[in-house]
Amino acid sequence: MNASDSDLGYRRPPERKSMHAQIVRDLGMRIVSGEYKPGERLPAEASLCAAYDVSRPVLREATRVLVAKGLVVSKQRAGAIVRARSDWHLLDPDVLYWLIQTKPQREFVETLLTVRRIFEPAAAALAARVATPEKLEGISEAYAGMEAASTPEELLEPDLAFHRRIAEATGNDLLAYIGNMLSLALRESIKLSSQHPNTHALSLPRHKAILTAILNHDSLAARQATLVQLEETREDISHLIDFEK
Repeated sequence: MNASDSDLGYRRPPERKSMHAQIVRDLGMRIVSGEYKPGERLPAEASLCAAYDVSRPVLREATRVLVAKGLVVSKQRAGAIVRARSDWHLLDPDVLYWLIQTKPQREFVETLLTVRRIFEPAAAALAARVATPEKLEGISEAYAGMEAASTPEELLEPDLAFHRRIAEATGNDLLAYIGNMLSLALRESIKLSSQHPNTHALSLPRHKAILTAILNHDSLAARQATLVQLEETREDISHLIDFEK
C-alpha cells in the first residue's frame, strides 16, 4: 500500500465518528507543533478525559497510538511524557502529515528538498545499475502517464509514481520503503510547484532526462539529471514562496 493510500483516520478523522482518532490527531499535532515540548508531560488523564468528554479506556488507547509513533513515552504515575524530536517516527504517514501541517511552508519545502537531494540522486544512480526490465518498464509507464496528463491535477499521481518506482527499482526494500513514505511529503511539494504556470512544460524534459539515463544504465547521468531536476524545482518554487538565500 502506498503512503497516499493508507488510512487517513488520524489525519482527517470523520466528525464525531471516532473520538479516539480525533484525540490522536489533536494531541499529535500539538506535540509536533511544539505546544507540548519534549520532556513535558501531557495534561493529566482526568483533565484530558474531561476536555474530550471520553472515558479513560478511550484516552489510553489514543495514548498507546502516540507511544507507537514515538511521540510520547508512558510512565507509571508520571503519565505521558513527550519524547525528544530525534525519537519521533517522522516517516510515519500521520506524523509526517502533522509535521507538514504545522511547519511554515518555506521551512517544510527546504527540509524536504534537502532530504530529496540526499536520497533521490543516489536512488536513481543505483536504479540505473541494477533495475530489472520489469522495473524499468514501470518507471517508463509512470513517465508516459506524466506525458498524457493535461492538467496539473492529472500530472500529480504519475509524477509521484515515477519517483516511487525509481526507489523500488533499486531492489533495496529499505530504499523502496523510504521512497514510499516520502510520497506524502512529495505530494504536498508537487501540489505547490504545480501552481507555476508552466509546470507541465518544465517538468517533462527534466523527468525525461532521468528516465533516459536510467534506461541507458548510466548511473552518473541519472544522478546528475536528478540533481538538476531538484535544483530547477527549487527555482520554480522560489517564485511562489520566499526562500532565504
